[in-house]
Amino acid sequence: MANQNKDIQWRAFIILLAINVAIGVIASLFTRPEIHGWYAALQKPSFNPPPWLFGPVWTIVYVLIAIAAYHVWRHRNDTGEFKAAAMIYFLQLALNFTWSIVFFGMHQIFWALMVILALLASIILNMVWFSRFSRTGAWLLLPYLLWVSFASVLNLNIYLLNR
Repeated sequence: MANQNKDIQWRAFIILLAINVAIGVIASLFTRPEIHGWYAALQKPSFNPPPWLFGPVWTIVYVLIAIAAYHVWRHRNDTGEFKAAAMIYFLQLALNFTWSIVFFGMHQIFWALMVILALLASIILNMVWFSRFSRTGAWLLLPYLLWVSFASVLNLNIYLLNR
């Protein structure tokens, strides 16, 4: 495995962090305008968190995803196994971004549920593949998995209450 030294390679870390934060910032462009209008008018379950909570939680999650990716990147190699792990990583990021567009941008609660279920599966796959390179990287995705699991239950309940 390449790059085993212990020094942080800041350039690589900052690039990975920028990718993740950019996805969150761009997704928020679809989300924020809908919070006090369309989303506020929806019927929501009693366990729906207050809107102010989502921003801080997602920020933490995006930072953890970037740190996880950095751990895996540090142990990268030229194998198909690493390429598969990278593809799954980018797939889950794409699904994450797509959910905001489908739910908030398009107001398609059912299709957003389908996207978030695919996202859940991709996060699990991402953890499995990341564990081949870094157990720490895989475990850093656990809060992401838990938060998206909660968001999936929330999405399902919002769908059921508003169909």
